[in-house]
Amino acid sequence: MPCHRTVLLTGASGVLGSALLPQLTDCHVIALTHRAPVPGAGEQLTGDLTAPRLGLDQAAYRDLVSRVDVIVHSAAITGFSHGPEATHALNEAGTRHMVQLAADADAVMYHVSTAFVDRTDLTRAHLGQDHGEATARPEDYLDSKRAGEEAVRAAGIQAVIIRPSVVIGDAATGAISAFQGMHGIIHGLLRGLLPLVPLPAASPVDFIPQDLVASTITALIRQGRRDGEVWVTAGNNALSAERVLEVIAATVTELGLEAAPPRMVGPEMVDRLIRPVFIAGLHPRARRRFDDMLAMTALFAHGHVFPTSLGEPGIPGPLSGTELEAALRASVAYMARAKGMVRPAAGLHTVQVPA
Repeated sequence: MPCHRTVLLTGASGVLGSALLPQLTDCHVIALTHRAPVPGAGEQLTGDLTAPRLGLDQAAYRDLVSRVDVIVHSAAITGFSHGPEATHALNEAGTRHMVQLAADADAVMYHVSTAFVDRTDLTRAHLGQDHGEATARPEDYLDSKRAGEEAVRAAGIQAVIIRPSVVIGDAATGAISAFQGMHGIIHGLLRGLLPLVPLPAASPVDFIPQDLVASTITALIRQGRRDGEVWVTAGNNALSAERVLEVIAATVTELGLEAAPPRMVGPEMVDRLIRPVFIAGLHPRARRRFDDMLAMTALFAHGHVFPTSLGEPGIPGPLSGTELEAALRASVAYMARAKGMVRPAAGLHTVQVPA
């Protein structure tokens, strides 16, 4: 079904926004930007998600309200090192302002949250474990995303909450607008900087390509979905931590790189043995890198399998384990080329992507 509606898109230059734009060509998209223009976007409007009325004057806000039918709110701080104030300013307060716009415009809101709101009990802070020298604080991000979801639910507007798991690059090419999350660990493995990975071998590592998340959001808009929660995850097909490391190691070899595969250790050994014996004497930067990885991998250690909505009526089908492995290989290869670690493949050009 064609769209033929006006869609306000936040985060148009981000990972999901940049994947959504090519799929919404039959909609009139207004990209809400904060600073720089968004390549490939049509109409663009400069605003500030953290300000009332999005920082617009009354006339501009009234005009926007009169035009918008659909809001896709994908803008968010997704990193774990920005601190609670900045993270809540965008992920919670920004969502509240978008909720107000949806109410004023009587528009349907598609709010992009995260599947990891379902795993807040696994953060090291929740478990009372030492942060060490980590700058990564997943709890700030998860608290802000839970608060954003609650703002959407409490407002009583027409809204669908979308919960993707870890988002990686395009399934076929690995291309992504900015490296984030899992890419940091991939980079460490490519460089041979992570001799240890504190994860049980069987832990499910749920990731999903950005284009599948974009296709799901597009399908929801086209079918006119107006409520509920949609999980965009690998579900039971998620690869184990052991298999993820095997796929990355095989890709490293195929690329002609040399990086010793890391040893997998149970996270319970880290505080008792590994940090005091092996990590304490490292350079501060290496200690911080290890503690940041520990903070991130805690969300996977002993994690349960996420539910998934993929394959439900009107929603794209799930990826098989084989397809997930292929998507992971593409992301690893793309990162290696973008970082200048290997030559671009024939017909491809190295793309400069923010770290």
